[in-house]
Amino acid sequence: MLAVFIFIYIGITLAIGFWASKRIKTTKDFTLAGKSLPSALVGVTIFATWFGAEIIMGVPGRFVEDGMMGIITDQFGNVLCLCLVAFFYARRLYQMNIITLGDFFKIRYHASLELATSIIIVITYFFWIAAQFVALAYLFQSVLGTSIATGIILGATIVVIYTYIGGMWAVTLTDLMQSIFIVIGLVVVLATILDKTGGIAPLFANKPKTFYNFLPKSGLYNWTDYIAMWMVFGIGAIPAQEIYQRVFSAKSAKAGVQGVFLSALLLFTITAIPLIIGLGAAYLHPELMGSDSGQNLIPSMISKYASLPVQMLFFGALISAILSTSSGAMLSPATIIGENLLKPYIPNITDKRLLLYTRISVIVVAFICCFLAFNNTNIHGLVVASSVLLMVCLFAPLTFGLFWKKASIFGAWISIFAGGLVWFFCNYFQTRIDPTIYGTLSSCLGMVIGSILRPDRIKIERVS
Repeated sequence: MLAVFIFIYIGITLAIGFWASKRIKTTKDFTLAGKSLPSALVGVTIFATWFGAEIIMGVPGRFVEDGMMGIITDQFGNVLCLCLVAFFYARRLYQMNIITLGDFFKIRYHASLELATSIIIVITYFFWIAAQFVALAYLFQSVLGTSIATGIILGATIVVIYTYIGGMWAVTLTDLMQSIFIVIGLVVVLATILDKTGGIAPLFANKPKTFYNFLPKSGLYNWTDYIAMWMVFGIGAIPAQEIYQRVFSAKSAKAGVQGVFLSALLLFTITAIPLIIGLGAAYLHPELMGSDSGQNLIPSMISKYASLPVQMLFFGALISAILSTSSGAMLSPATIIGENLLKPYIPNITDKRLLLYTRISVIVVAFICCFLAFNNTNIHGLVVASSVLLMVCLFAPLTFGLFWKKASIFGAWISIFAGGLVWFFCNYFQTRIDPTIYGTLSSCLGMVIGSILRPDRIKIERVS
């Protein structure tokens, strides 16, 4: 019965994608939903894209083991990033009337930087999407009994179909449906768990004081590790295409900014629910923490001990979270491939042909992500890997380019190479201070020094 329900749910999702495809007439319809989304839909689709597999299948296990320190990166770092984007980045970039961040680097710096930064952004998405495919594989293994490899292929096929046909319209409409299902499903599961545990108080009883520590222990290395946890998403995700693609899809700059604030609120409140569910699962069945580092803690408990209606709601919510994240994440690199890696190098390309190439890019991205998923089944590790390159290579050129009129093309190149190379060598030699800190600081320093040493000959006005 559960398997039948899942297939029906997937069928409804695909049907929405086919219905949304009727609204796709141009490339802009496919990539930006015709720039017509209100703030509520912008917020919901950002939330649905960021409320991914790791929130339900990665973070709760670490919260059970490490307490507050285990959720700095995902629970608080995400919210920090979205607030920074809403306050400082969203309006300025919207007013440039662009489609991708690659467009920004072309306008602000040079076409060569458009190419380089677009390649970096596309590469980072491979890891994030691969994480969602792994999560779907775990889900199908729990419910349908399929192998991990079969689950990866099945999940990728589903996501590709409705992303290919419906683009941003399909992603937005399915995100709305999936977000509603996420909230309903998680609330029902939470109520069921708390009924069995006798409330929320027993879940926090007898926890050591370190469980509630929000700040690290004293010492340089403890603090640098702590700062790095905040930076992974708090700064690392600021140059993420999927945020701005939704901002650019808004009907106005104000709607885009308000949508980002709404997504931050939704993420902060709703992501707390799986954390409590995870505590309840570990409280009721601590033996489940021993497998997969707690990655399958909640799904295993639900499939083994919950009633069928609760299973249907939970797995429906989990499917919703993973599908919405996968489709939104897959559309972003496909858009960059079409707009920044193909369009500038194909003379006189028609919009119809560009739309076709962008759709084909969805399939290409899926193939690469499947390969990565086959070779790495650590969900949280894949997600963290997806943000590192953005942070150490692109955060500084984006930020200085927006807010410092003297930021130059040479400075941007030095920033990218300095950040990437310093991070690579620090990671290779396993420096005690987190390599992302060295990489990000080197990128910012390279931006300043390079811009001073070789300023642009043509004055570039500050983006406003």
